[in-house]
Amino acid sequence: MFHIPKWKIILSAIVCIYAIFVLLGNFSNADNKAKLNLGLDLRGGAYLLLEINHEAYFQEKTAILQEEVRSKLRAERIGYSNLSIVGDKIKFNIRNVEENLVKALRSISTDIDIEQSGMEVTINYNADFIKNQKIKLLEQSVEIIRKRVDESGTKEPLIQPQGLNRVILQVPGLSDPERLKQLLGKTAKLTFQMVNQEKPVVDDLFYQPEGYKILPSNETQNDRKLYYLVSDKIEISGEALIDAQASIFQGSPQINFTFDNRGGRKFGELTSASVGRYMAIILDGIVISAPVIREPILGGKGVISGNFTPESANDLAVLLRAGSLPAPLEIIEERTVGPTLGQDSIAAGKQAVIIGFIAVLLLILIIYRKFGVFAFLALLMNIVFIFAALTALGAALTLPGIAGIVLTIGMAVDTNVLIFERIREESRSSKSIYAVIDQGFNQALKTIMDSNITTLIAALILFNFGSGPVKGFAVTLSIGILASIFSAIFLTKILIYLWIKKSKPKKIEL
Repeated sequence: MFHIPKWKIILSAIVCIYAIFVLLGNFSNADNKAKLNLGLDLRGGAYLLLEINHEAYFQEKTAILQEEVRSKLRAERIGYSNLSIVGDKIKFNIRNVEENLVKALRSISTDIDIEQSGMEVTINYNADFIKNQKIKLLEQSVEIIRKRVDESGTKEPLIQPQGLNRVILQVPGLSDPERLKQLLGKTAKLTFQMVNQEKPVVDDLFYQPEGYKILPSNETQNDRKLYYLVSDKIEISGEALIDAQASIFQGSPQINFTFDNRGGRKFGELTSASVGRYMAIILDGIVISAPVIREPILGGKGVISGNFTPESANDLAVLLRAGSLPAPLEIIEERTVGPTLGQDSIAAGKQAVIIGFIAVLLLILIIYRKFGVFAFLALLMNIVFIFAALTALGAALTLPGIAGIVLTIGMAVDTNVLIFERIREESRSSKSIYAVIDQGFNQALKTIMDSNITTLIAALILFNFGSGPVKGFAVTLSIGILASIFSAIFLTKILIYLWIKKSKPKKIEL
């Protein structure tokens, strides 16, 4: 006898009620409810094309390598002269032929090429190292961009690498990208360095004793920008930070920061040995604060104060939490997509869904009559499931996503057609009505699963290897396939079961 366990009916009812509840949240004004996010092509927003400045990064790496070479030559007591950087190479002359020269330089790094022509030595990073570093830079930049954008409160950004030196950033719903550009335009390299004790502030910008450099400050005195004489030695870098939060103290914004265990211990030792001295807190080459160390700062926590507004303090905290960019980013293209395109796209998408839905509805009602009504109800819930799932997952709906929804409407109907045709074939036999329905569903199940699983595999491959719009299409297609299987196998079967139980028809008319 055709029978459906109660647990299946209860489960289906719970799923349907929950899906409707989630979907209705999109029509609520409450901020705490999940909402369906619209992509850039539907909602409008900002488009930025960012380029990684590899040249600046490798210049810095070469400068660090130069200092390591200098230290190694001195440690090995190798006489040299004219140690300098020429382009992307380090060149110097040795005074005498040294047998252990190459071995000493190799101990610095295995990623360098060393050429010696007479008394002249040339060092540069090899091609494999440069390629691997570019890949690493891209991965790190994408991750830090994502952190900064997410921290700024923007939902569902699209961050997509382009080649080895560019990143595409699309932010739906963002009409004024200026603040975002400021966040992304800062490398956010934070360092703590000591200030010259005898002359912390300088007026003569050409006065620069060995081991020190002059850095500008955000602070002013008598309407003049201050310049600090700062030690070249970096005592602690921002990599040791694990948290940074903006706060208000006595009416002035400030940033409370926390070091990791190692950084906190080093910070405590530094402040203990430097009581009464100025310490510069430097961000991207600018002194944002240079307080006097009044007492040892233990516990790994400290405060950055300065000429902050609440917004600038919050932005700096976001930058410090997200981490510094490994290389500077330059915005080489910027576009703002207006809402007109989005509204036109939404209207066209709605029209396509409605026309497709009505056409399919009329077709199944004409061909399958009463069973067509069951298929229509299941199809309606199938659409509810798709939009509820997109809402719950926080996925962004794009134009390709709408195309995926239209496609799944046809696939959902196809699933019902397979079932009804099997039932029609079984109804020609002398079996009872219950056996006809049961056999119809059982015979169609294998075909349904085969066709839908193969399509689902293709959708997962598209999601894994695709990007941007292709992923949007793959997401809605995957959700639609799962929803159509559930609605056809569970909902359609339950509706037919309830109809048979109530009407008790003598035969199936298809």
